Amino acid sequence: MSRTSPHQHSQQAELSRRGLLRTAGGLTAALALGTTFAAATADAAPAAFTHPGMLHNAGDINRAKVRVAAGDDPWLSGWNKLTANSHSESTWTANPQATVYRGSGTPENYGILYNDIAAAYQNALRWQVGGTTANADCAVRILNAWAHTLTSVQGNADRFLAAGIYGWQFANAAELMRGYSGFDLAAFQEMMENVFYPLNNSFLTNHNDACITNYWANWDLCNMASVLAIGILNEDSAKYDQAVSYFKNGAGNGSIQHAVPFLYPNVDGYDLGQWQESGRDQGHTVMGMGQMGAICEMAWNQGDDLYSYDGRRFMKGAQYVAKYNLGDDVPFTTYTWGTGQSCAQQSQTVLGSGSRGQVRPVWAMLHYHYNRRLYLDDKYISQMCFSVAPEGGGGDYGSTSGGYDQLGFGTLMYAK
Repeated sequence: MSRTSPHQHSQQAELSRRGLLRTAGGLTAALALGTTFAAATADAAPAAFTHPGMLHNAGDINRAKVRVAAGDDPWLSGWNKLTANSHSESTWTANPQATVYRGSGTPENYGILYNDIAAAYQNALRWQVGGTTANADCAVRILNAWAHTLTSVQGNADRFLAAGIYGWQFANAAELMRGYSGFDLAAFQEMMENVFYPLNNSFLTNHNDACITNYWANWDLCNMASVLAIGILNEDSAKYDQAVSYFKNGAGNGSIQHAVPFLYPNVDGYDLGQWQESGRDQGHTVMGMGQMGAICEMAWNQGDDLYSYDGRRFMKGAQYVAKYNLGDDVPFTTYTWGTGQSCAQQSQTVLGSGSRGQVRPVWAMLHYHYNRRLYLDDKYISQMCFSVAPEGGGGDYGSTSGGYDQLGFGTLMYAK
């Protein structure tokens, strides 16, 4: 079966958000997003990287700081969610490992890593929003300890998941502490370059020597997110461009047209897009909203609008996923793909209902972008956002890895 959607429209020439803002300037330019122009900067890294410029920019941080200080909701509720999490306590003690293992048949210890990353990120948020130096010092202790200890990520194929998910998350924690006294940024950058990036690049290039369609979208997405985050943290234009280019044109299931292979215009008044993992289960499908959302938000803060790329294809996919997880019906087209090394075909003929309605902290980022930045009607994304607010983070959604796949706290950091 063809992987091309029967509804797929021709790809329009895209003007990057950065290029548009440069040429037209200000709010007028922002309102023109989505129109068809060509820009020389569309696939190029920024001439100068913005810091902080990953999941949170200076405006996000200032807004949260002001609103929390004023006692305004929903920011205050989001802040209370953060401070109630034990990972955000300034007494957290890092437990750095020389080698992290993820995958069967190995002495798995990757839970230590994702718990320490959650602690570093949450302490960094408390410092940025609340101004408490004890939290900043804790975040730096965690980041420095790992930067001077970790030398490899190993295991079976799951090592690529670890390098991807924990790569982009770790870089985000470091970005929030950039410039803070005592943070060894150079050592941390070196660790990201030498430990995480080689695995990220290997997976996106070779897919563990498997058929290009063998691995689910999330495998590509987390590794793309890590490459993008390392590009920003290390101010490495080649890596940044690698991730953006893969998002647009990559051969694997994480690139936008493979991640959303089928489009359904005007379903009950809304355009929907079937997600690549929708026939699998909803836990992994909702995870994909967080992984692709992180890529889009990081690119946005560097001036590139991947959120709206290819006719807002990601929004259509997110609306589809949200609608189904709210309990509503959505269309489904049989999905066929090649597996293993031989590309033996498998097919899914119905939606995977496993974990339907699972709560993950992924929706605030999407709602506050599409609805409050772009003023679009995001009915299903919006309903999911407010059904799970205020969002927590690692430690609030169970102790297993799925509860740590997103950094979270979107209500605090994205509400507008």
